[in-house]
Amino acid sequence: MFEVLAYLFDTWYDAESCPDPDTLEIKLKAAGFDSEEIVDALDWLSGLADDPETSLPEAFAERSSFRAYAREETRKLSADCRGLLQFLESAQVVDPLQREIILDRAYALPEGELDVEKFKVIILMVLWTQGCEPDGLILDELLPDGTARTAH
Repeated sequence: MFEVLAYLFDTWYDAESCPDPDTLEIKLKAAGFDSEEIVDALDWLSGLADDPETSLPEAFAERSSFRAYAREETRKLSADCRGLLQFLESAQVVDPLQREIILDRAYALPEGELDVEKFKVIILMVLWTQGCEPDGLILDELLPDGTARTAH
């Protein structure tokens, strides 16, 4: 699934230019991705769509919050993942609202503890779907190792 997400980020400039899910599924199959990975990635991405009933209040975007993690959350996110997210928030790459969306998408994964490389893809995808483009140094740090650096 993470390879599909990284491919989407690398192939389309922004989420707006990405084709509809049916066309996207065809294009991803043509690119050689497994059907199960495609379905998992598209399902995960659909969770990023704005749902007015479950969206967080805009007040979360204010930069005056502190995030404490529950025990269950620390089981899912390693100290490296939490540290990376704190760094990005302190560097004003993500705001508290984006942080909560990133955490929601991380918790939506069925796997156990996330490694930092997968967590970076989650962060990239949240920023990508919101049309946010971090500066080059941050982007280089977030791109998974081995991913081609395409200038958008």
